[in-house]
Amino acid sequence: MFGNVEDQMTRVFENKSDLLGAVGETLGSSEWVEVTREMVHQFADATGDHQWIHVDDERARRESPFGGPIAHGYLTLSLLPLLSKSVYRIDGAKMVVNYGSDKVRFPSPVPVGAKVRNTAVLSAIEELPNGSLQSQITNTVEIEGVDKPAVVAQTVARILF
Repeated sequence: MFGNVEDQMTRVFENKSDLLGAVGETLGSSEWVEVTREMVHQFADATGDHQWIHVDDERARRESPFGGPIAHGYLTLSLLPLLSKSVYRIDGAKMVVNYGSDKVRFPSPVPVGAKVRNTAVLSAIEELPNGSLQSQITNTVEIEGVDKPAVVAQTVARILF
């Protein structure tokens, strides 16, 4: 359903030094992943957000300014783990925990059936008193053939070694 996004070169971080040395670098871009009707409907069921612009194809074609159904913004945001796993991974860590997101924006809607990909930049790393790291990744999710991105979000993670 989500496609295989692990076939391309993945940036691998083995330890803290690798991460600390990569601040400011573009880590790469994922492969394109199609946002399917099935994904949108499953997300609607999981969240209870069945707004017609997402799940009623005919009405969305007739009445919405988007010309058809669009993915939920939060669905696109929730694809970041899938999209990011082909861009980078942290093998030297015991675990990586999602700590939150900053400055999340949805500049452009994602039409159902469109393809998206993420470009990740390691914006900041902070060493915490317990020896773990806190990272900030700037994610830009673009839509194939569209100038404005679908999502721009800074994600924050705690990395335990």
